[in-house]
Amino acid sequence: MTSVIPFLWFDDAAEEAVTFYTGLIPDSEIVSIGRYPDEVPGLGGKVTHVHFRLAGRDYHAMDAGPQFPFTEAISLYVSCADQAEVDRYWDALTADGGEEQPCGWLKDRWGLSWQIIPDRLVELIRHPDPGISHRAVQAMLGMRRIDIAALEAAAAAQ
Repeated sequence: MTSVIPFLWFDDAAEEAVTFYTGLIPDSEIVSIGRYPDEVPGLGGKVTHVHFRLAGRDYHAMDAGPQFPFTEAISLYVSCADQAEVDRYWDALTADGGEEQPCGWLKDRWGLSWQIIPDRLVELIRHPDPGISHRAVQAMLGMRRIDIAALEAAAAAQ
């Protein structure tokens, strides 16, 4: 059976990042960690491969140096049920050097991009009334962390 699994290249913090991610997101775990032998110059003891699960989905990661940093071209999308969930993920992922980005996007302290998106935002921007959809999109464009109450107010405005 063929499977497609995202693979994350870290400079030198794969284990730290994966430990953080699996502690933050429910139904997550580290499955296995492999390390470079101590004899490998500059890489001894670093992670060659870590297999982990986030919200039940498989991922792989490694430490391989700074040649290929993360970009916004790839992000992890977190679908949130309510504002409390948005706030929990946002606060945790922007802590210790993370960066807020527009429209519900952020970069964590390792430079990986995330989208922290409440389900209600998706409902509003897909609303069959184009006025509601437009107002919700316009409100979102002015936000960093998505504020569901502000979205609701904007969508309801005439």
